[in-house]
Amino acid sequence: MKRNLLLSVCLLASLMAFSQAKKPTLMVVPSDVWCNQNGYVQIIDNQGTQQVIPDYQQALQNDMDLKLAIAKINDLMMERSFPCKDLESQIKIINQQNAEANLLTSKNGNELAETPIDRLLRTAKADIILELTWDVTEQGPKRTLKFILEGKDAYTGKSIGGANGTSQPSFTADVAVLLEEAVVAHIDNFNNRLQQYFDDLFTNGREVALDIRVFQDNEAGIDLETEFDGLELSEIIDEWLAQNTVEGRFSKLGSSEYYISYEQVRIPLYNTRGTAIDTEAFARQLRNVLRKEPYNIPVKLLNRGLGKAVLVLGEK
Repeated sequence: MKRNLLLSVCLLASLMAFSQAKKPTLMVVPSDVWCNQNGYVQIIDNQGTQQVIPDYQQALQNDMDLKLAIAKINDLMMERSFPCKDLESQIKIINQQNAEANLLTSKNGNELAETPIDRLLRTAKADIILELTWDVTEQGPKRTLKFILEGKDAYTGKSIGGANGTSQPSFTADVAVLLEEAVVAHIDNFNNRLQQYFDDLFTNGREVALDIRVFQDNEAGIDLETEFDGLELSEIIDEWLAQNTVEGRFSKLGSSEYYISYEQVRIPLYNTRGTAIDTEAFARQLRNVLRKEPYNIPVKLLNRGLGKAVLVLGEK
């Protein structure tokens, strides 16, 4: 009995140590407000709807203060052992992969859109996005910087918490120096909130969304009401999610014979090997099940950013 209790305590301690050892990966980006105020935006056609999004590449190529500000926040975070993905480096990776196409299309012409911001988040795979806004005011020869730093879940876009403050009036013209003076008094409390949020994800799972769609008049001749061993395909997918999400937690928003929409799907942060799991990897597991016996269903996997995946059944 004592031996079993000791083993249980050791296992619990190991799990707690693993959780505490893991730090969320961050990426600092200029906020939408800052990009709009400085003219760094682009308009894209997202499935017939015009969408205004930040143009990070143009901002980084033309605004030295932005590069200095991001570098300073990255340094402050790294000093506190919070790993950061560099925005400029991630944009270069996307360009090298020729990932500028806006639409992903099936062989039959069905399409699902992914914006440049979606591609950036999916490529970087940061846990938390830090949106930075700042403004410098001048009072005679002195300058004062006000900042807002807001943490957002990269997968859901939900706000985690923020920090804001003002530097002391200074004769310096260096934005990075002013920013450090304004941020340093708030950053430790802010980082504690980020870590608490990440620890909650570690315990309760990461929240993502999953859509199931069916190609109309598909070659496989199936829909979500097709039965296998007395169960409809939609019921089979529900059961798979119940068994593979953290504590069986997910919400079903709606369904028909041609679609199912799931939200608040809680997926594990890591697999049994300690490798991080994202939405695509989780959806791939379901895809692989549906491709095999007894279902033998062709499945196309599509990404809609970092926090959402779409499985389209019936064709590839």
